[in-house]
Amino acid sequence: MLTTLDQASTLATSPVALSRHPPLLLYIASRSLSEFSYQVATVAVGWQIYALTGSAFYLGLAGLVQFIPSALLVFVAGHTADRYDRRRIMQLCELTQGVAAFYLALRLLAGTLTAPDIFVVLGLFGLAGAFESPASSALLPAVAPEGMLQRATALSTGSWQVAAIGGPAIGGLAYAVSPSAPFVLMAVLSLVASGLTGLIRVERVAPTKHEGLDGLFAGLHFVRSNPAILGTISLDLFAVLLGGATALLPIYAKDILQAGPWALGVMRAAPAIGALVMTAVIARRPITRRAGLRMFQAVIAFGLATIVFALSRNVWLSIVALAAMGAADTISVVVRVALVQLATPDAMRGRVGAVNFLFINASNQLGEFESGMAAALLGAMPAAALGGIGTIAIALLWMKLFPVLREVDQLE
Repeated sequence: MLTTLDQASTLATSPVALSRHPPLLLYIASRSLSEFSYQVATVAVGWQIYALTGSAFYLGLAGLVQFIPSALLVFVAGHTADRYDRRRIMQLCELTQGVAAFYLALRLLAGTLTAPDIFVVLGLFGLAGAFESPASSALLPAVAPEGMLQRATALSTGSWQVAAIGGPAIGGLAYAVSPSAPFVLMAVLSLVASGLTGLIRVERVAPTKHEGLDGLFAGLHFVRSNPAILGTISLDLFAVLLGGATALLPIYAKDILQAGPWALGVMRAAPAIGALVMTAVIARRPITRRAGLRMFQAVIAFGLATIVFALSRNVWLSIVALAAMGAADTISVVVRVALVQLATPDAMRGRVGAVNFLFINASNQLGEFESGMAAALLGAMPAAALGGIGTIAIALLWMKLFPVLREVDQLE
């Protein structure tokens, strides 16, 4: 049974109670380092692709290359998370990311790095993420102290946002020192994260009793049978799919705003800064009424902020608009997590998490591909502006298609 966000915020009034729980601390440290390492490398990846190709199409292709493994393996990854030790799955994925990043660093230092090298490694990142995300999301309830799942979720989300803020900024600074530095840093942090994951001690999840195709697609059946959940995650899919302007940040930083790697790093961090601020606001003043309507309003605000960013020629206005996009997106995340996490039995959390991860990846990485394609055809500014308009249109359409979602009041 789901609690309201107000109830969830009072489950553990003392952070000391959580700080004395080693499995949760190790989990949060591992997830933060893993995300931090990935965010550090995003600046270098985007800058290198654009420097090597000069093409908006290839910037968008980077998102598609990472999305394809998720789309192909989503059900297998979810079933794997419910059948095997989730910690070991996470370890292997983090190790894969570290080795792949080290390979990029070596190729760059040797002066032989090519765009195909980067895309192969991005494919490995997508493969690792496809298995890591459902395993890690399913592991969180097992490491959280009893009765403190909502507080543990908030703490994990907050640490992820800190990583998303600091990672791109440090990645930009590291790139200014040496183009290979972000990849070396990613490799080191990924390997440390893998080691921390191995130290987590929890009871191993009981293997799922669902076998065959029915068990493999149980997560999809669960989502399809809940109109409010289906409407929530599909809204996020299509809204962010059209509003994926962050894929165009290298173009804005270099050509439109005429800044440099430092601006690219700050702009990549800006959505996470907005998200972190909104997380603090919601923790203080939770969404307790008309949650569905608030989510639709947030998606519309996301679209408006995207339009402002698209038309801006001032770097600081662009940063503010990106921060507003992150803040608006956080509201959608809060509603989605509240509807899904506690409503899902532990034995199928991996498969439901995999379906949710597929939708999230589709909205982010496939959205980058859409933005790159549109920018190649129309130019960066028109493509980003049309994406914001499309996001608003999707929100209005979903209000008609999913009235049950619009009418969600309390998150219970």
